[in-house]
Amino acid sequence: MAMNALLTRHARYRPDHVAVVFQGETITWASMNRRVNELINALHGIGLGKGDKLAMLLDNSVAVLELYHAAAKAGFVVVPLSPLLRGDGLSNLINDADARAVFTMSKVVDHLDPVRDDLAKVEPDRFFLVDGEADGYTPYDAFVTAASDTEPPSVTITGDDPYNIIYSSGTTGSPKGIVHTHAIREAYCTGFTASYRIAPESVILHSGSLVFNGAFLTLMPHFYTGARYVLMPSFDAAGMIDLMASEGVTHVMMVPSQIVELLRFEAFDEAHLPDLEMICSVGAPLHLEHKEELARRLPQRFYELYGLTEGFVTILDRDDFPAKPGSVGIPPPLYEMRIVDDDGDDLPTGEVGEIIGHGPIMMPGYYKRPDLTAEAIKDGWLYTGDLGYVDDDGFLFLVDRKKDLIISGGVNVYPRDIEEIVIQHGDVRDVAVFGVPDDRWGETPIAAVRMRLGAPTSATDLRAWVNDRVDARYQKVGDVVVLDEFPLSVSGKTLRRIIRDDYIAERSE
Repeated sequence: MAMNALLTRHARYRPDHVAVVFQGETITWASMNRRVNELINALHGIGLGKGDKLAMLLDNSVAVLELYHAAAKAGFVVVPLSPLLRGDGLSNLINDADARAVFTMSKVVDHLDPVRDDLAKVEPDRFFLVDGEADGYTPYDAFVTAASDTEPPSVTITGDDPYNIIYSSGTTGSPKGIVHTHAIREAYCTGFTASYRIAPESVILHSGSLVFNGAFLTLMPHFYTGARYVLMPSFDAAGMIDLMASEGVTHVMMVPSQIVELLRFEAFDEAHLPDLEMICSVGAPLHLEHKEELARRLPQRFYELYGLTEGFVTILDRDDFPAKPGSVGIPPPLYEMRIVDDDGDDLPTGEVGEIIGHGPIMMPGYYKRPDLTAEAIKDGWLYTGDLGYVDDDGFLFLVDRKKDLIISGGVNVYPRDIEEIVIQHGDVRDVAVFGVPDDRWGETPIAAVRMRLGAPTSATDLRAWVNDRVDARYQKVGDVVVLDEFPLSVSGKTLRRIIRDDYIAERSE
């Protein structure tokens, strides 16, 4: 069965099973199918069909899920964009994607209106508002409910047909539209369902942004198995713990910054969350100190995924974690991985090099950018830009991003090695290490930290504590800066580059 038939299948065979829970509202599979049918028929009514791009500037909502289902069922191509985009950054991506319709919300209108005339392919009647009213925008709910809820005409969808375009700025900062086909999303359905032991009876909770590709790691298994999907409007640690307990949540996927926040609460433990079977960290390395604390509170539940939106992953399984806590796991079945030097030659076990890989979720390429595609995919292998090594058992140990590498006195310094030391201090909640220019050494490491509430340790004392414990001179931090919060991307990742730029700017004034 192809992905385009999944929603119809669930509506036929599990019509009264709860598909989605959102802000106290429960939606059955039968109801979801009728609503998505209305959406598809409404879009057909204004001349949109298979292959047309639908841009979304939305916070988490049922409308996002409806659009994702419509893309699966009818062949539309969804383009999820960050609601934080502004000005040219907004119009450039909508135009680059060749979007023919835009779905947005009230708080984005003031930022979208100034660039509406620049959107080459979006006709004036194809701007939709999912909440409230605004001049020049069609109310989404009225648009959908005015259409028939009967099954739309079937369309032929092949595995090579695009399902979505997700934009990633990459290391160069230039927008790159990552294309995922129906075959790729079907591989997400089957592969991650198996890897995370998800069943039709599972209850999946998602609190991160649905525009982040990491959301698809559990969203697609939900599409595939028909499991219940509990969606939060946004991440809220205390509210999330309460919701996990009340809904009997079994599976949850989060980024490290969210896990760090949850660990502040005593109720984030096995006694309060007995149904929880999986908590997976994704998007950035989770510090070993936090992994171990999580394992103490919720044993035999921790998974970690390392991967790229472009399409390669490794998974540290819950059963492998005790023996390999510092690893990010192994490639799943049907995937392959190598560690190579700058010439693309394989390196022996234990030597650090670039991680390359391939598998069934690898993108066909960047949208309309064969030049960038050729840089990323060589001879069928995706070059990740990440550095790591494998041990004798083939488990991957992530060292750092190539672009985050610090070269001090001609020696490679990996920020993560220093971070793992800093985080061991009892007063430190989170840390980000980066390099800044240094007249003597070329670069020197700097540690930005978030301290625990009421922590007595000063930045000066923490710097001395760290520098007493690092392995070598070149790992010593030149400064420690204390921040109340770290800047985060829409997906919840720490934006180390912004911390670095702010630090340099403040000291150059």
